Parts: sequence; C-alpha cells; structure tokens
Amino acid sequence: MLAEGSLRSSSERFVNRELSWVDFASRILELAADAREPALERAKFLAVLAQGMDEFFQVRVAGLKDQLLAQHPIRSPDGLDARAQLRAIRTRLEPVWERQSEVWHDGIRPALAALGIEIVAVEDLSPTLHRRLHERFLEELFPILTPLSVDPAHPFPYISNLSLNLAVRVRDSQGGELRFARVKVPTNVPRLFPLGDLRYCLVEDVIASFIARLFPGMIIEEVGTFRVTRNTDLVLEEGEADDLLELVETELRRRRFGRAVRLEVSSRMSRELVDVLVDELELHPDDVWATDMPIDGSFAWEIVALPIDEGRGIAAAGVTPSIFTVGDDGAGALFGRLAAGEVLVHHPYESFASTVEAFVRAAAADPDVLAIKQTLYRTSGDSAIVEALVEAAEAGKQVVVIIEVKARFDELANIAWARHLEEAGVHVVYGVVGLKTHLKAAMVVRREGARLVRYCHVGTGNYNARTARTYEDLGLFSADTVLGDDLAEVFNYLTGFSHPNRLRRVVLAPQQLRGWLLERIARERDRGPSGRIRFKVNSLVDPEIIDALYDASAAGTPVEGVVRGLCSARVGVEGLSEHLRIRSIVGSFLEHSRIYVFGQGPDADVAIASADLMQRNLDRRVELLIPLEAPATRARVEHILDLAFADDTYAWELTADGRWHRQRGGEGISLQRRLNDEAGARG
Repeated sequence: MLAEGSLRSSSERFVNRELSWVDFASRILELAADAREPALERAKFLAVLAQGMDEFFQVRVAGLKDQLLAQHPIRSPDGLDARAQLRAIRTRLEPVWERQSEVWHDGIRPALAALGIEIVAVEDLSPTLHRRLHERFLEELFPILTPLSVDPAHPFPYISNLSLNLAVRVRDSQGGELRFARVKVPTNVPRLFPLGDLRYCLVEDVIASFIARLFPGMIIEEVGTFRVTRNTDLVLEEGEADDLLELVETELRRRRFGRAVRLEVSSRMSRELVDVLVDELELHPDDVWATDMPIDGSFAWEIVALPIDEGRGIAAAGVTPSIFTVGDDGAGALFGRLAAGEVLVHHPYESFASTVEAFVRAAAADPDVLAIKQTLYRTSGDSAIVEALVEAAEAGKQVVVIIEVKARFDELANIAWARHLEEAGVHVVYGVVGLKTHLKAAMVVRREGARLVRYCHVGTGNYNARTARTYEDLGLFSADTVLGDDLAEVFNYLTGFSHPNRLRRVVLAPQQLRGWLLERIARERDRGPSGRIRFKVNSLVDPEIIDALYDASAAGTPVEGVVRGLCSARVGVEGLSEHLRIRSIVGSFLEHSRIYVFGQGPDADVAIASADLMQRNLDRRVELLIPLEAPATRARVEHILDLAFADDTYAWELTADGRWHRQRGGEGISLQRRLNDEAGARG
C-alpha cells in the first residue's frame, strides 16, 4: 500500500475519469452476461452498453484526440496526458469489447431462443425461405438502396456519424479492374427483418446476401459491415453570438462533418478493405475496433420492444400517490391538497404522468393560475408537459420556459420545442451565457383570494415522460413561501439580469453549491468519528470535493457514497481514505437521483439536487440543491440510502485495489425491488 505522504503529493490520489467509465461499462456488461437475469433484460443491458460506448467515443475519446492534435499540454488529475489516456483506454476497453461478442453469441442469443426469439443467418435458411427472402429483398429493400463507387470520377463518399454501412469490393467482369463501393444501410427500416414467428435476420445481412443485384455485370469479391463514429461535441463561442439558437444550429451542421474517431468493422473484413477505410477516413490503426457480433449493439432495443411478456426484468409499479388521485373537484383542487404540506415523489415507482405531468396540466386548466415558469433540459417526443404549457399560453396565462438548447445530443429536439412554444406565445429563454441550465424546476403562480401563492416542483431528473419510466429520480412538490421566493429569484436570474443573492433555502450552482458542500464536509470532518457524510450521485470526479472527502476520512469521519458511474476517488488507503466507502448500483432502472446527507439525527442536512460531484456541475452549470425539512420526507430519503448500502443484489463495492466487486448473496436485498414493492403496497 502506498504511504500517505507519497499519495497526497502525487497524482495517485485519483482514478482516471475515462478508465472509471470503462469500469462502469464492465459492470453493465456483467449484467448482460448474468444468466440469472431474464433474457430481455440482458438484451437491454447490451443495448445500454452500446449506446454508452457511442457517447464515450463521440465526446470523451474525441476530446482527447483534439488535445493530441492541438498538442495541448493539459493533463488529467491523475497526471496522464492525452496520448497516455488514449493508450490506457484501448488497453482497458479491449477485454470489454471482446467479451461483448462472447456474451451475445454464448449467452443472450441462446437465452432469447429459449423464449422463441431467433436471430438467424441468411445462409442458414432453407432454400424455400431463402428464395422468399430474395423476393422480399427486391420488393422492400432494393428500391431504397444506393451503391456509391469510388473511382477518379467518384471520390470516397462521406460516411455519416454512426451510420451502418457495407463496404464492397467488386471486380469488373470484363476489364478485371478492382473497385471499392459503399452501400448505406437505410435508417428508416428496422434492423430486425422479420421472417415470421419471432424469427429475424439482421437487415444488413439480408442486403449483403443479395448485394450482387446492385452491381450487375460485376463480380463481388468481398462484403463487410462497418460503422464510423465522429466527434460530435459542440464548441460554442457564446459571447460572440447575437443569436444563440442560430449559433447552435450552425454548430450542429458542422458537427455532421466532425473528425472520425472510431471505425467498427466486421472481424471477417479483409486487411486490405480495412486499410482502405482507415486511409480514406484518416484514422490510426488503433482506432479500428473489430467484432464478430452485429455492429452497433443498440439493435437490441428492437428485441426488447418485441411484444412478449416473458423474460423481462422489474416492471415499475408506477403508482399514483393519493394526493394526486383525480376526482371531480376541478383542476384547482390539486393545489389545495398540495398546500397542506410538502410531497415527495419517487419515479418510476410512482407515476410521472399522474404526478408531475398532472401538476402542469392542472396549472394549465385552472383559471386561477396566472403564470407558469419551468425549465426544460431534455424532454420526450410526445411531451404532455409541452402541450400543457402551450394550452396555458393560449389561455392567456403568462408562461415562461427556459430551454437548454445546448443539452448534448438533444439540441435539435430542444430547438424544435423552443420554436413550437414560441409560436404558441410562450416566453422562451435559452439560459445563461457560458453556462448550461441543468436544474429541474417548475413554479405555478395562483391567485387565492387577495394573495398570490407559488406552488413549486423541484426534481433530480428531466421533465421527460419516456425516461421517467426507467430512470430513478426524486421530485418535491411544495407551497412553502420561502422556497417560492427563492425559485422566483432563480427564474429572474435565468430570464433577466440579476444576481440571486437573497436565497434562503435553495442552493444554486455555480454561485453557492461548491461552497455549501465543502462547508458541510469540513463540519463533519471536524466532528471526527461522530460525524457522518452520505451521498448518492451519478459521478464523483471533482478533485477538490474528493480531497475534502479524503480529509474527512483521515479525521475518522465515516464517508459513504453511492456512485453509479464515474468515480475518481480511491478507497481504503491508509491515512487517507480508510473510512471512505464507495459502492455502485446498476440495475433494471437507471439510478439517477442525487442525494446529500451531512450529519445524523434531526439536525442533519438532508437534500436532493440536480447536480453531481463534477467540475462541470459545480462550476459550469446552473444547478439546484434543496434541503428537505419535513421529517417524513427526510426519513424517506434516508431510507433510500439505507437500502442502497444494504443492497447485495445489484451493488458493486469499490475496494482498495481499485477494483469493483459485485455483492451477491447475503440477505438478497435489492434496492430497486424493495422500493418497487413498497410503492406497490402504498398504491
């Protein structure tokens, strides 16, 4: 074990952020490989992993490559430069990449077959089915395919980001000349090409099998599947922009042509064909990732969506708390019930539609509501909330929506929502220059007699009905006057020119949140063994916060964290982190809520927040933390943490050797199953 002095004075205090993500990917893959999990649940984890890898390469790997090209001397907190990080990522990610194929072929595919779901190769079909498939190819696929050849008159075609393609080597049957061509797999057809009775071929295999029809008079020498990942991170110079919306749209157009950072190829593709792609895409051989499973494992979402009931994981209870039960007492009755006290909701165990959406719908319908103010970071394509806001504006209410058009991968959708809302008369604001507006809050202003009352919702998750069915999040409804005053200040800060310096209950980033957290960590540090720090976040990578937690641990203060994904802290290091305990829970639902508890008993600070322990959240985003006051609400949140630290089903524990070990056996406690059962019992 490293001595305290050398560890404190060196970069070894921190785990590399990118390698921590690889560890997280390994945990997801372990669930996909777990034969004890239902088959469709395993397929879901495979799809989640594929999507995560796509984002990792598009943003994190792409960023490191940009540093390398710019010869930027910046180093990560653990002391690695860009080149060293890229090498380490390749070394650590290769075993995960290779095991995906094993999990698919030897685990998930046979498990699906046991449910009657078969993914078959075209060459394995009977002659009769093969002929019928050829006929369907000509009817359903051939008309929409376009072969693009490469020769002096036809330059190498642009390969769009994450598109699935076939690379084809063809030889002229007359002149004998060898040429390269590319055929893009259409994105408007399913990957699963149905054969009947839950039997499918992959659409790219169907196209490859009959591709000769696209090249009459040519000899097909080779066909291989490939996919290109490009840099998709936006670089915005907001200070120089007159119109943020126009700036984002311009950058989105540029993003389509981002530099290639990864090439996925079928493991059967010849070296010659791979070399052509590497050369034309200006890639390095280390950027090539070969696989013998279907490229782009997110196709497994189509398997998960198949209409069968067997083989699934936990079904969210989705109950409606009694206070939100719909009656015949009018739209305003909900506000009367909310005025009686604060209400905490927990998704997906409690329904998003019948709580959060119902709150906004009631505000839109209630004639006594004068104004609605809300933030939108990511929302779903069929958003009932957006339509309720439109109805409210059309009814003459004052409606203000802060839309974050810089929300990564949701920029286009948010621009569309912004225009839709503006057309309806909603006041749309795009946040604060230089910062992302990541907080999740809504405020309803209602006339009640001679006074105006503010009803508030503050949450840890997005106003997104689709993800709310699978993301675990907390939300607080309150008519508290102090909270209402604070949120009014926050919304004025977001829409106008002001400094929210009179906040009494909520804590705002980037102005106060870092200081608030550090003060409470220091307070518990000074209490030593009688102090206590507990938290639940998606990521723990901020060096200053980690060092503060180390100091508390070194003072003997128990520090316990549930960190779903990225974790740069080390545990169990003598004199530094002996009293620091970190675990991760990865299960059927995406653990997404952020909880902070400092101290013990009735005087403890118990809070929920939109912010993780990351530099971007604390310094470059507008985030909100709200301390909880009602004893029942505080107890419920602490109960969630108690179960999280007792989980021995979907929990991994970080150990002093830097490895994550799954906790299995014991009492068989599952945080998610227990909370789901408790919600069902309440419902």
